[in-house]
Amino acid sequence: MAVKTIKTNKGGPVQPGEHKMYIIDATGKSLGRVASEAASIILGKKSVNYVQNEVLPVEVTIENAGALKMTEKRIAMKEYYSYTGYPGGLRTQSMQMMIDKKGISEVLYTAVDGMIPRNKLRKERMKRLTIKD
Repeated sequence: MAVKTIKTNKGGPVQPGEHKMYIIDATGKSLGRVASEAASIILGKKSVNYVQNEVLPVEVTIENAGALKMTEKRIAMKEYYSYTGYPGGLRTQSMQMMIDKKGISEVLYTAVDGMIPRNKLRKERMKRLTIKD
């Protein structure tokens, strides 16, 4: 998978306050492959400065999200679940309904969000993701 890297510093290790930008082109690629690539970069797995307990200064931009390759069956059959916490409070939403209401970018955001560990750093890491249709 081709990922375009844009460095904002002049080489060497990433200093505090300097961001490294990654651009992922989603044209013709499947949802899961684009989401896993973005999650890996956000977590810092591609960086030599990887530290598990810190948010690394990386920015990920996913372009052409509307050109993702998804089958019609997948769009119709995939469901997202959320639980309100009350008895009988299981809510379901189909992928088609999510695309109609919020767009394909929300589906991609949800996929990446599900691949990030659920801890205190999650919100800060997800702020570094930008999705463009």
